Amino acid sequence: MAAIELSPYLNFEGNCREAMEFYKTVFGGKLEISTFAEFGGAPEGYADKVMHATLTGDDVSFMASDGMPGRPVVFGDSVNISLAGKDAAKLTKFFEALSAGGMVTVPLAKQVWGDVFGMCTDQFGIHWLVNIGMDSSKA
Repeated sequence: MAAIELSPYLNFEGNCREAMEFYKTVFGGKLEISTFAEFGGAPEGYADKVMHATLTGDDVSFMASDGMPGRPVVFGDSVNISLAGKDAAKLTKFFEALSAGGMVTVPLAKQVWGDVFGMCTDQFGIHWLVNIGMDSSKA
């Protein structure tokens, strides 16, 4: 049976290109951006806005766009993006880069369940959870 992929799709209020270029500096990978104008028939004021962007990397991949005409983007607390793994150096680097210019809500630190965990909101209003799993060989 083929696996089903679940990928975050982020929406921004006119600064999708800036956000995705930032995430490329954090995660690396290949960034592809298409504007409304490239798809033809761009609504007024939307020609240079991002209709679809994809960041595809070795570690993290996701998609994004600017809000759709007539549908303002509403940021909230209903979704967090979680990064988890055992590579402490890489995940710590991601956390530090994502929180720069944003806000740390839970500092990256050892938690009662044994892992290192932290939470932050980046400069674009996206909420991130980072969990560094304990190396079972050292338990």
